[in-house]
Amino acid sequence: MRRYLPLSAALGLAACATPSDRIADALVGYGIAPAQAECVGTRLEQRLSIGQLRELARLARAYRENDPNPGALTVTDLVRVTGQVNDPRVPIEVGRAAGQCGLIRAGPLGMLEAFTGP
Repeated sequence: MRRYLPLSAALGLAACATPSDRIADALVGYGIAPAQAECVGTRLEQRLSIGQLRELARLARAYRENDPNPGALTVTDLVRVTGQVNDPRVPIEVGRAAGQCGLIRAGPLGMLEAFTGP
């Protein structure tokens, strides 16, 4: 019985994770810097409903399973996943959070590109 105590405690803590924590953890898994991932997670939790976040997470998992490079998140990946959500507010908020948190920026001709540093 004592062996299972740490496992059950860990599962209990995981169940208490906020949506922003889960988003940040997923983004860090994609190779996003922790500070940027936390920023995006916080903004999306504030601006999207739980249902919208669940749909986005479901589509992101499905996309990642079929992604030839699942360890990296590109702007193209971000656009593809958010474009599949049946709610027009989701891609707007994801794009806004990505821009505000430094994941993307406007490049030449206003095209979005991944932010790679100063």
